[in-house]
Amino acid sequence: MKFNPMAEPYKIKMVEPLKMTDRAYREKAMKEAGYNTFLLRSEDVYIDLLTDSGTNAMSENQWAGIMLGDEAYAGSKNYYHLEAAMHDCFGYKHLVPTHQGRGAENLVSQALIKAGQYVPGNMYFTTTRAHQELQGGIFVDVIVDEAHDPYNTNPFKGNVDLNKYEQLINKVGAKNIAYITIGVTVNLAGGQPVSMENLRTVYKLSQANGIKVVLDATRAMENAYLIQQREPGYKDKSVKEILREMCSCSDVATCSGKKDFHTNIGGFAACNDDDLAVSMRNMVVVYEGLQTYGGMAGRDMEAMARGMLEACQDHVMAHRVAQSEYLGNKLLAADIPIVRPVGGHGVFIDAKAFYPTVPQSQYVAQVLAADLYVHSGVRSMERGIVSAGRDAKTGEEHHPKLETIRLTIPRRVYTQSHFDVVADAIIELYQERDKARGLKMVYEPKYLRFFQARFEKI
Repeated sequence: MKFNPMAEPYKIKMVEPLKMTDRAYREKAMKEAGYNTFLLRSEDVYIDLLTDSGTNAMSENQWAGIMLGDEAYAGSKNYYHLEAAMHDCFGYKHLVPTHQGRGAENLVSQALIKAGQYVPGNMYFTTTRAHQELQGGIFVDVIVDEAHDPYNTNPFKGNVDLNKYEQLINKVGAKNIAYITIGVTVNLAGGQPVSMENLRTVYKLSQANGIKVVLDATRAMENAYLIQQREPGYKDKSVKEILREMCSCSDVATCSGKKDFHTNIGGFAACNDDDLAVSMRNMVVVYEGLQTYGGMAGRDMEAMARGMLEACQDHVMAHRVAQSEYLGNKLLAADIPIVRPVGGHGVFIDAKAFYPTVPQSQYVAQVLAADLYVHSGVRSMERGIVSAGRDAKTGEEHHPKLETIRLTIPRRVYTQSHFDVVADAIIELYQERDKARGLKMVYEPKYLRFFQARFEKI
């Protein structure tokens, strides 16, 4: 029997009421939040597509595991369950648990970066780059040029440009490169995957030059599924088999358990190097907690271990990606300018094309995210000039080529009808695009400004 790929591979046994508001209420809420969707109260949001981090619905098996939490300070049995699941799914030798992904980024950055070293990556991610720069690292983007073009349909726009990477090695010397970070998938490019062929080639080049490969494996299972669907030779391999092959092309991984594993908190660093593992375990007790809990409760480690094993199932990942594709295809049918092809964890709207009269310097994606909430109660987030921040030396704002809002799909939370509502709201807003007005920033925090910055209308 062939099932509709959009049919949920689960049934619902509990519901959470949603708050319905009118436009006047939302206008007031948005103004009080400084036109920053991160500063809205969640209870004032109708459909929340701000993030897929920690917002997912856990399974009955995960909830059952919650009741089996071993909250011993040292040697929790749930840690060993998590370690076994990581070995099974990812295949690394050592596990260092952390409270979430950025905790792992901090450990890896401190362990591997010396001030002044370069850290190439396939497009930056906000928290990853922040930790690298706090350690004195210099980020260099080595992603393929197609990633910066929202309408290029290359199926692997997350790939590393081998010429850019090799040129950097030749220019600064391999000893001056701390490591290369490869995000799978690439969040700010629109959830775009990296091909297995590219991973293998990058790893071979890195090994030849004594450079470690660090995998940002936060959404690696989605990347594995997209390899299965898009790359020749992988159609008959399982998500888990592909994931393990991906990880074999790296030395270290950082991972937020709040995404693919369906949990509300948690993360880890993993590696194969014994000395690096010792170094990170020394630091984890300073920043996170003991090496057998890393800032998590035992029950959270159990939920993460079980969620990890669930996420490796092909049908789970197929439905996860299908929800993003459903929303993306509805918007494409209405000629809404979105990043193509649709990525694994959400739909990204090209804000500059959506609001052509608002300049990037007036934070056009921030405008669009705020307007969408006021219009419909749907919360999204900016991924453009605000997220890109400022140059560490000059203080000038980065002006990324991609200026988008991200409609992120929480796992197992919303139904097809919710995405129909979202699509209709975006289509209606697009018809009123000539009314858009820019914003000016009136408060800017020192780090990761997109979380807390405040704006006023121009």
